Amino acid sequence: MIDTNAFKGKVVALVGGAGFIGHNLALELKALGAEPHVIDGLQVNNLGAFTSGLNPNPNNNLYVGFAHLRLDLLRQAKIPLHIIDARDYHVLSPCLNAIKPDVVIHLAAVAHANRSNKDPFSTFDHSMRTLENVLDSVRVDRPHVIYLSSSMVYGNFDGDAVTEDRRCEPMGIYGALKYGAEKLVIAYNQVFELPYTIIRPSALYGERCVSRRVGQAFIENAIRGKSLSINGDGTDGLDFTYIKDFCQGVLLSIAKPEARNEIFNITFGSARSLNDLAGLVLEYFPGLHVIHNPRDALMPERGTLSIDKARRLLGYDPQFPVDKGFVQYIQWYKQLAATKPELFSEE
Repeated sequence: MIDTNAFKGKVVALVGGAGFIGHNLALELKALGAEPHVIDGLQVNNLGAFTSGLNPNPNNNLYVGFAHLRLDLLRQAKIPLHIIDARDYHVLSPCLNAIKPDVVIHLAAVAHANRSNKDPFSTFDHSMRTLENVLDSVRVDRPHVIYLSSSMVYGNFDGDAVTEDRRCEPMGIYGALKYGAEKLVIAYNQVFELPYTIIRPSALYGERCVSRRVGQAFIENAIRGKSLSINGDGTDGLDFTYIKDFCQGVLLSIAKPEARNEIFNITFGSARSLNDLAGLVLEYFPGLHVIHNPRDALMPERGTLSIDKARRLLGYDPQFPVDKGFVQYIQWYKQLAATKPELFSEE
């Protein structure tokens, strides 16, 4: 259970907060009585990325629609939006000092491993540089900093379920930067006593995401009557995590003192194969074909993440297995396609 008293009047700055995770968290925080502030330049995984014309994408129309839906929800909830490029220390620092947050959630990042490997400089610029600016901006006032890392820091999984104390051996640019960022957060705690919580999610999915992770790609292709594409033979397992469960874990990390200076896996806690996920989509879109492509050599072999630590210290209790959460996600897409078919026109 989340203690609502822990949020009354608590000021929370969400850097990169107009994105998929951030806007969902901001809405939950507001509902609990907190005072969330969203800081976002609207360029990464947001309006700027899909309206610049620099990266033609057949989904631009749809993702611009999602970005507007997010901003509409934030506006309706009366959550302040500070349109600031977090790469600019001289703008970000005064903003954070004016907000005076009790908690800072760092979400600014290029949220796609394959994209990170193709554009390392941009990934560093939007992920590590923004984090360093945040940490240096708040090191005197010392709010609780929550850093969203990734299960990719582990590299290839082994055993039944990966625990937080397992040796990290990340592969590729994305995993390496996430792991390096974790070390930077810990270093600021060692030097400046800046309290932190590091959270490692896995295979997040949910409404208004624009990262086009595998489950999202399945549904969008299915709505358009296209084949479902899987890299590899489909037996790879991922710990698919619905956004509502993930938000619960982050909120508990804010509310519980036991979260301070700890690292947590916040996932569903049970992997499902890509073939399972595709099969679920086919139940709602029968007759489609599944295509198998070569597996990406830079994608580690993953699986289940242990959530025992989060259960024990935080009381984390995920409620959305794939058969529940992903079905809700499919139904949301189907309703959107029925009410706003224009969003699904390809450019």
